[in-house]
Amino acid sequence: MGTRSAGILMYHHTEGGMVVLLVHPGGPFWRNRDLGAWSIPKGEYQEGEDPQIAARREFAEELGVDPKGPLRPLGKLRQRGGKIVVAYALEGTLDVATVRSNKIAIEWPPRSGRAIYIPEIDRAAWFTLPVARNKILASQEPFLDRLETM
Repeated sequence: MGTRSAGILMYHHTEGGMVVLLVHPGGPFWRNRDLGAWSIPKGEYQEGEDPQIAARREFAEELGVDPKGPLRPLGKLRQRGGKIVVAYALEGTLDVATVRSNKIAIEWPPRSGRAIYIPEIDRAAWFTLPVARNKILASQEPFLDRLETM
């Protein structure tokens, strides 16, 4: 079985409609990419691990905030690279100015043998659904559709 990730798509309603929380990956590869680069906060989980628990853990690691409240399933999808992502919707708010991501090691430049430490995400932002559809990775866009019809 391929790599599995679990994540949370946080949302709330405003006067202008529904908004969703997306995160932008950190590091030099993503630095100058915007459209189609954003994601739901998510991360890998192991065989036998409860994906809801993993989704909460990964949200906390990437954003520095424990997600509170009931999770609503948004189902699974396969990303272009083969990774299976299971997502949950969570109604809530979060001040993106307070986001504090964990750091991860990557090899940079590629195949150099040199490791650098980068924040897993470099920023988070709230987007209306039409804007989010342009920002999110194409393979995760169905989660927005599922949330909208929920």
